[in-house]
Amino acid sequence: MRERWTKAIHPLVLRLGGLDPSVLTWSSLALALIAFYLLMGAEEDSSGSLAIAGAVVIILIAAILDGLDGALARHQGVDGDYGDFLDHTIDRIVDVGLLVAIGMNTAFIDDPSSGYLAALLTLFGSYMGTQAQSVGLGRIYGGFSRADRMVITLVSLLVAAWQAQAGVSGLDLSEMNRFVELAMLGNNELNGMSFALAISAWGGMYTFLVRFAKTRSGLLN
Repeated sequence: MRERWTKAIHPLVLRLGGLDPSVLTWSSLALALIAFYLLMGAEEDSSGSLAIAGAVVIILIAAILDGLDGALARHQGVDGDYGDFLDHTIDRIVDVGLLVAIGMNTAFIDDPSSGYLAALLTLFGSYMGTQAQSVGLGRIYGGFSRADRMVITLVSLLVAAWQAQAGVSGLDLSEMNRFVELAMLGNNELNGMSFALAISAWGGMYTFLVRFAKTRSGLLN
């Protein structure tokens, strides 16, 4: 949907005029930090549901700003290496911060280390994309993309918000076998947040392997 998105935001890009694109980039980070704070403290009640839903809305706004900065830079003719560097740096901070924030929510997550593990494996996938470029290949985007992960994470957070509002508990996995425990990164309940961490972690590992294979093939052939 990249082409449709570019057309849709063009009128807004024109209205922004001479605004420094980096303002949008830094603003997206500031909004993301607010969302992280809301996610960390959300409880399994109506106020927690509101906090989670609010965090999702804020992340969506931050994502729009993140998509606007590059389009605005290209419109102004000032797109360059620094803008690309800053944009990808902020993306990685948001990727890691979102998963760590979810992992620190004690109402939905049993093991906070699952957030760190999900963030680490996500970084592995992202690293392989840029590493391919650093050795002379084009940037590789195969595997479980950032857009895939973000959409699934936000949908999962909305499920968590519904659970908190309705008072619906997740699926108890404490009696399941060791494989299920490993798949859920040590969390004993399958709910919106624990699912977001699990899918991000294993999606990151899958992305790492896919991009490693593509990079290896590109360098040896």
